[in-house]
Amino acid sequence: MASGHRGGIELSLVFQAKASSSTIPRALIYPSHIPNLARTEVPKPSQFGITDFEELMIPTPDGEKLSAFYIRGPKGRGHSNTTVLMFHGNAGNIGHRVPIARMFVQRMGCSVLMLEYRGYGLSTGSPDEAGLMIDAQTGYDYLRNRAETRDNDIVIYGQSLGGAVSIQLAAKNQNDGKLIGVVLENTFLSMRKLIPSIIPPARYLTLLCHQVWASDTYLPSITELPILFLSGLQDEIVPPSHMRRLYEICQTPMKVWKPLPSGDHNSSVMEDGYFDAIADFVANLESGGDAEKEKLVAHFSRM
Repeated sequence: MASGHRGGIELSLVFQAKASSSTIPRALIYPSHIPNLARTEVPKPSQFGITDFEELMIPTPDGEKLSAFYIRGPKGRGHSNTTVLMFHGNAGNIGHRVPIARMFVQRMGCSVLMLEYRGYGLSTGSPDEAGLMIDAQTGYDYLRNRAETRDNDIVIYGQSLGGAVSIQLAAKNQNDGKLIGVVLENTFLSMRKLIPSIIPPARYLTLLCHQVWASDTYLPSITELPILFLSGLQDEIVPPSHMRRLYEICQTPMKVWKPLPSGDHNSSVMEDGYFDAIADFVANLESGGDAEKEKLVAHFSRM
């Protein structure tokens, strides 16, 4: 979630919602224009020293075009048979998260697909919950159909809003043998449960929020996938209690809790141990049958 200008956003939300008497404005939930020029200026991987990548425009079934970066991992090293599908928070664009993707490539040897939501960055359309889930499935299907990645294992990674996207996508695809794990950072129980924390004056208007993102409903249905929970305990946007509750209601026996004591909403990724936790998590994932799953359960129960 974006963290700037909260006071003005709070008043704007209340006044706009009361005026319309119908819904909380989507622009306040999906501030794709923040920071300035985020819809037109997207940093490229080459600006961060990455040379082996592709710029893509991926069509969706409902006619939108999604901007994306596909970054190749080093062949024959690390987890070159694993692709990370990345979903970012509710502000900015994929270019702002390239340093994270670079760490996945350098530390773990994974390839990475950075998918842009509709209405963000250079993608067409306007964002809403249903549309973003079409986008997420489109990105997943792209990896499963692309010749270079169709046989790869897939790890879904989501931050904040991207965590909510990841949870729904994983719930839908958990029985696909190539989806092997999920990494969640600083995400929330649901949008309606988050609003009172970030916009206290709007606590009585939560039912006007039709962008529900009910992660607390979808997450318990995921029983077949390992999940890593990365929680910044100083998060000033999403209360850490949301992440802890998601961990508690998670029904998969293959779950890992990683607290980041000094991490706030936007800086958790820079905390010591962040990428170590992801690297260890991914190192213990593998696709396979019941025997491999039993080994994973035994391993993660010790973590």
